[in-house]
Amino acid sequence: MFAEPIYAQHDSIPAVAKDSLHIQGDLKIKKDGINLNAPAKAAFYSAILPGLGQAYNKQYWKIPIVYGAIGAGVYFYAKNNDNYLRYRTAYFNRKQGLPDEFPQYTSDVLIQAQKFYKRNRDLSVMATVFLYILNIVEANVSAHLKQWNADDNLSLEPTQIPMQNSTAFGLKLNIEILK
Repeated sequence: MFAEPIYAQHDSIPAVAKDSLHIQGDLKIKKDGINLNAPAKAAFYSAILPGLGQAYNKQYWKIPIVYGAIGAGVYFYAKNNDNYLRYRTAYFNRKQGLPDEFPQYTSDVLIQAQKFYKRNRDLSVMATVFLYILNIVEANVSAHLKQWNADDNLSLEPTQIPMQNSTAFGLKLNIEILK
């Protein structure tokens, strides 16, 4: 009743869907003016170069945010790595009897500082990778949302729902179907 068998020799696209589906070239499929490959393309562009997917979506104002976020992660990685190497070098110099950069600290403090900056360096790498992936996901979701139908025929409005002894508040969905 609800399923239609599909055979290899028959066209699998129903006649009704063929009217609104347009195949252009090898990969471009459009349905009622919507490019179905746009979200994947935006994600691919953002994976190649952060911010390129946002430029593809024509949301240029997001590009400085993307580079600021990823740049902050890279900055904190470099800063924590430098401090880690400074304390590590000082500890190894002290073990070999050479003068070090931090004579006021004990060896235990130098070990704790190494652990602190190494942990922060590793967290900075994870944060940068997370922000890079978030850039890709944001470009994909944004491209999907650009294709969202947001005209006046579809609305969601707050409403009062009369009840027996009180009034409740809720949302009412209005859908106008034009012929």
